[in-house]
Amino acid sequence: MTAPLIGVSTSISVGKEPERAYVNTAYLRALQNAGGIPVLLPPRLDAAALGALWERLDGLILTGGGDIDPSHFAEPRHAATDEVSPARDALEVSLVGKALDDDVPLFAICRGLQVVNVALGGSLYQDIKDQTGSPIEHSQRDRRDQPTHAVKVLGEGTRLGRILGRLELEVNSMHHQAIKTLGRGLREVAWAPDGIIEAAELEAPERFLLGVQWHPEELVRDAAACNLFAALVAEARARRRG
Repeated sequence: MTAPLIGVSTSISVGKEPERAYVNTAYLRALQNAGGIPVLLPPRLDAAALGALWERLDGLILTGGGDIDPSHFAEPRHAATDEVSPARDALEVSLVGKALDDDVPLFAICRGLQVVNVALGGSLYQDIKDQTGSPIEHSQRDRRDQPTHAVKVLGEGTRLGRILGRLELEVNSMHHQAIKTLGRGLREVAWAPDGIIEAAELEAPERFLLGVQWHPEELVRDAAACNLFAALVAEARARRRG
């Protein structure tokens, strides 16, 4: 059976010349190991190019990266908000809408989860430590493949619980922003010990839209992390278009 094509959003350099679009290869390895074929979706694609690619995609991953412009949720910019790219924001917010309109499976990671939340009308903590006083170091200094805090998962009736196969796990943490108020149609399904939302999914159980705040692409030595990419690929294969 032909492997599904999965769109993977990229970062874009901010304030540097020449401007570059890029993505950590850990995403690509994790996706390919799960049986998917990555197709990079950089900012600056024109509408025709994006449309031509979108027609061929069977699934979507929104990756981590810089902060989202708080104008998307009607708040002034916090002093700690950084690496904002209007071009990336515009692309990824539009991709959330396309995925929902066309019922394309979407897996969102770190910033990706925040983009989904904002696209659906939610808001963010622009700096967790300053705005919540959390004692947890969500922007870890350890290596990216090292878990640094626990997460509790809501198991009953959740897609995330079924995929992970466990209700507690240790995750890595590389973010200073997080969900504050949930977007329309989302429900929180995992939490850090300080109460920060670590995962959300659509309330509609038949729709595959799932986001996690940690970076499973760096943890694929663990079955739970592998299961997340495998679930996306399986859903994309089952819903292949055309």
